[in-house]
Amino acid sequence: MRIAKAMARAGLCSRREAERWIADGRVNVNGQVLTTPAVEVKPKDRVLVDGRPLPVAEPARLWRYNKPKGVVTTHNDPQGRPTVFDSLPPDLPRVISVGRLDFNTEGLILLTNDGELARHLELPATGWLRRYRVRAKGRVNAPELEALKDGVEIEGVRYGPVEVAIDTMQGANTWLTVGIREGKNREVRKVLAHLGLEVNRLIRVSFGPFQLLDLKPGEAESVKRRVLADQLGAELAEQFGLLDDREEKPQAKKPGFKKVRAVKERDVNERGDNDHGRKSYGGKEQSDRRSPPQRDGKPRSAGGRKGTFQKGGPRKDRREKP
Repeated sequence: MRIAKAMARAGLCSRREAERWIADGRVNVNGQVLTTPAVEVKPKDRVLVDGRPLPVAEPARLWRYNKPKGVVTTHNDPQGRPTVFDSLPPDLPRVISVGRLDFNTEGLILLTNDGELARHLELPATGWLRRYRVRAKGRVNAPELEALKDGVEIEGVRYGPVEVAIDTMQGANTWLTVGIREGKNREVRKVLAHLGLEVNRLIRVSFGPFQLLDLKPGEAESVKRRVLADQLGAELAEQFGLLDDREEKPQAKKPGFKKVRAVKERDVNERGDNDHGRKSYGGKEQSDRRSPPQRDGKPRSAGGRKGTFQKGGPRKDRREKP
């Protein structure tokens, strides 16, 4: 495994940050300071970061976090502004963000202890829609918004398809719902400015299948491992250590008839013929009692000839003697 990937999997930083740390001489492998990230490390190699052993990678975890307005999504800000990570709940381990929101944007951010998981989720190739509620000054018409579905080029930068719907109009402002999949720097603000709209409030309300819901600003809530595993699929869930002996792998398909039938047949085999004289045939229970005798190819009724049988054996002929 490449050293930058190993550092990201351990939750120290993103892969990109790991490369910068290596360039700064902060990483040592088997007593040698690295100068390039093009180094493979093995489980037995001794890796030190800032003089401390590389932490053992733990199973990946994910949190939903409501980012307040007026903080930046970075661990260290050169301008000294407050960061998301300065005021996280104390019970969270060291985490990194899945993508970023700018200083004045609020709403949902996903946090994880696994840099490789963060990298996977934030890639446009993942295809997850980021949805925003936007308040903007100005007016826009439907044809202009419809044209954004094919993407737009602004100042030499090509933006992918953008979904925009008008919700309400309040005075000089318009509330819209905007959906994007790439998440380029200040993408929503730039696309709407291209239409003559000035964004004065921007709230991310969902990231793929994960939603902001009723989280208050500054609150974080853990996503259940089972939920995350189902969203990633079996292969990635296993790669990120989301499965253990107590949890079955997420099913690509619903269990089929063969599995259900096998359970029934096993239950029948365990029950055997001692279940009150009943046997199972094709999943249906039938009595072990023999069928009534037949005569001339036709079934003979249990009662037989009238007056022949009664409970407790044959009865005497009741005809009067002459």
